[in-house]
Amino acid sequence: MSTPSVSVIVIAYNDAGLVGEAVASALAQGPAVSEVIAVDDRSSDGTGRVLDELAAEHPRLKVIHRAENSGGCGTPRNDGIAAAGAPYVLFLDSDDVLPPGAAAALLRAAEEHRAQVTVGSCVRRELPQGNDVPWMPGLLTPGEVIEDPADRPELVRDTLCVNKLYAKDFLNAHGIRFPDGRFVYEDFVFTARVLAAAPRIAVVEDLVYVWHVRRSAAKVSISLDRKDVGNWRSRIEAHRTAHEVLAAASPLLGLACRVKFLEYDLRMYLRELGKDPVYRQDWWDLTRGYVAGFDEAAVEAAAPKARWVVRVLRACEEPPADVERLTRFAAEPPRLLPPYAETADGTPVWSAELPAAELDGLGSLPVAELPVTVDAEPAAGPGALTVRVHDLYGRLAAAGPRTARLRFLPRGGGEPVSGHPVELRPGADGTWTAELPFKPTALAVTGRRLGLRGMQAWDVRVGVECADGSTLLTSLRPLGDLLRRRALPSSRYGVLLAQPYRTAAGSLALRLAPGADGAADLVRNRLGRARLGRGAR
Repeated sequence: MSTPSVSVIVIAYNDAGLVGEAVASALAQGPAVSEVIAVDDRSSDGTGRVLDELAAEHPRLKVIHRAENSGGCGTPRNDGIAAAGAPYVLFLDSDDVLPPGAAAALLRAAEEHRAQVTVGSCVRRELPQGNDVPWMPGLLTPGEVIEDPADRPELVRDTLCVNKLYAKDFLNAHGIRFPDGRFVYEDFVFTARVLAAAPRIAVVEDLVYVWHVRRSAAKVSISLDRKDVGNWRSRIEAHRTAHEVLAAASPLLGLACRVKFLEYDLRMYLRELGKDPVYRQDWWDLTRGYVAGFDEAAVEAAAPKARWVVRVLRACEEPPADVERLTRFAAEPPRLLPPYAETADGTPVWSAELPAAELDGLGSLPVAELPVTVDAEPAAGPGALTVRVHDLYGRLAAAGPRTARLRFLPRGGGEPVSGHPVELRPGADGTWTAELPFKPTALAVTGRRLGLRGMQAWDVRVGVECADGSTLLTSLRPLGDLLRRRALPSSRYGVLLAQPYRTAAGSLALRLAPGADGAADLVRNRLGRARLGRGAR
């Protein structure tokens, strides 16, 4: 083709209800997209028929019907690459969309900078709420051109293949394809092969991909399907393969891949470990076996909090008695729950039972990154919470905690709401306490003013300011009867239902149901979670 253009490759399997929206977003990209290639991976729900009907209306849409289901995402994407007639390819999953202008923005930068790979920003859009969470914010700078990925090893953290435009000649010249068949997390390996081939990478500021996250769907995506240890095993195998590819091309890229696993993947799955003893032991065995192959240089290169998890893994052949303490520590923000143990020479360790698991690097962590634990329980009087801030091996005491204030973060995204600072009182047991105003009725009114409708869901945080100018923002551990639901009188709403609850990470959150519409949303929310729970079992 004389004019540079893009082939958008859409893969679909049993997604008849959503694939039309994906294809429409690709066709709406305008002249930058010369063709849309939809690969139906032997669907059984009418997806192929939907695509054929769309192709009859849109000449730019070509449909490939696979004779057999491949079992994964890699093979249909490879089919699309083989069929692509444009000099550039862009991947799209059947339940996601391309925002307007995405292909044109990527194509302009690719041509201007002669880039084999061009990348834009991506958001994870939680549905049905609609709030957007940026993918890997701050990793790349809009407008930059990277001549060699080995100069930027942190690029291995962006494992997505869908927010990037690829020159087809580059893929063909290096034989870069996805793993075939049922290979979960195939994009990890594809991305590793791309980076190992040392492409020039151009970065655009535009939003180029919207990744839809449907946690309540009857069939969740592969990355959310973690009901058994098989998903974790697949992720480890993908990482193992990606590391082999990257390490062979560049020791720096190989090291960065190991560090990314420890700092990101390991902690993400650890905080979702659950309570099933069989799953826990299987997960523990699998993880210890994999991490045992990491050399000490990779462990030392990881952040201190990731290293501490490795120390505990290596010290125990089975999940320790305080494994739930470990899952809380892996949460965001991390919290290391008391008690705090030391060796005879004063070295901080994970616990008295695991003296070999040293908390090395604790002394160098800034106050803002300390995994401090703050407890919350109802105050003696109404309209307040008593918070208790625990020290951490003297690090917080050295900063001089001075005041604390509550912060409420809308769980659906939006501006946080801050309370007033209250002076912290030091206690004889090495903690600091304060009674912080906690007025759900006023918070509900503020939420409505910020545009929140129906039931409101808030994460509750506490901010600590210290005498040395440092600050700390962390979650709260609910204690006592704090989680009791309350019906509060309200002159504005008649009645306000307030339901404090504990998140999966063990942190305090709050649901507010103002008036009749809020109460109805609360009931629907509870029924939806119940249905999801029954499906998971």
